[in-house]
Amino acid sequence: MCLAVPMKLIKKEGDKGIVLSMGVEREVSLALLPEAEIGDWVIVHAGFAIERMDEEEARESLKLLEEMWSS
Repeated sequence: MCLAVPMKLIKKEGDKGIVLSMGVEREVSLALLPEAEIGDWVIVHAGFAIERMDEEEARESLKLLEEMWSS
């Protein structure tokens, strides 16, 4: 099963970034999304930021994931 998670980009250095979601920080590659800026919400899959999304959509997706994991 594949899962992509919405995370907020909090640091950016070249084609690497640090993202944060639900208290977890991860280093990701921004090679597929070089236009991403600090503060953007991105979808992360397999260590890559693959798409930007708006904050409302990201928060709704995280809410659904939390509900799924807690059941």
